[in-house]
Amino acid sequence: MKGEEWRNMKPLRLKKGDTVGVIAPASPPKQEKLKRALPFLEEELGLKVKLGKYVDAPYGYLASKDEEKLEDLHAMFQDDEVKAIFCACGGFGTARIASNIDYDIVKNNPKIFWGYSDITFLHQAFYQKAGLTSFHGPMLSSDIGLDSIHPLSKAYFQQLFEPTELVYTEELSPLEVMNEGVATGELVGGNLTLLVSSLGTPFELQTKGKILFFEDIDEQPYKVDRMLNQLKMAGKFSDAEGIVIGDFHNCVPDEGKASLTLEEVISQHVKDAGKPTMSGFQFGHCSPNIAIPHGAKAELNTYNKTLTIQAGVE
Repeated sequence: MKGEEWRNMKPLRLKKGDTVGVIAPASPPKQEKLKRALPFLEEELGLKVKLGKYVDAPYGYLASKDEEKLEDLHAMFQDDEVKAIFCACGGFGTARIASNIDYDIVKNNPKIFWGYSDITFLHQAFYQKAGLTSFHGPMLSSDIGLDSIHPLSKAYFQQLFEPTELVYTEELSPLEVMNEGVATGELVGGNLTLLVSSLGTPFELQTKGKILFFEDIDEQPYKVDRMLNQLKMAGKFSDAEGIVIGDFHNCVPDEGKASLTLEEVISQHVKDAGKPTMSGFQFGHCSPNIAIPHGAKAELNTYNKTLTIQAGVE
């Protein structure tokens, strides 16, 4: 399969009793919180869990050595028993393995792949190199394993069991229109820091004809300014059909430091593009964290304030 022929390769939906894999492609997951999250998969979703061999093999600030991460990832895609792959947490290190992944394995064994934050790099890589629709959603140790988890964060796992069109309206969160219009295209994006880090690599974010979404956490406005400016200069806003702005958790200046507001920074960069744009979506490091299929076809309509996304499974 070449070119666009294998775009939108949707994985098969899950069924109760299916086995799912858990891997750690980024930083070391907190094992206590990971163990606390597993009953959600097993008891609430009715799934069986298979842990990756190196889920608990920390290597400095990495979950394991690069070759060990690759072994776990390849093994889960090749294991016929495993129907979905969930990432334990984000952090750092996912991009280190992207160049050595065997994307033929991914293309030949399309499966549900789920995560966000640092996992953004794999969403981009799988979409571009294998055409796989994957899922940007809350992870096990860093979200599901917390003392409390918003019911909506859990509820959006149900889209894995039945092909479901997602319609995001202001019933979920207040939305702000920044540029009016209607845009259609495949929904791509993720964590802003990781999207910028893809520029100049074989996995560079591609937005031509797409709807771009992005979010981030713990970045001061001047850093967000720098990253958005880089995306703008790289043509990623002008290429996009529309722009969807997720949550920017704790993206505030140091106390007493002169700064533009985050809202001013974002507005200055995206309004110039003149593309249909809305902000306020609960995608990212927030509660609830609404899971969405990355690479699925979508429509952004600012006139009725909706983002409609096609099902990510079949």
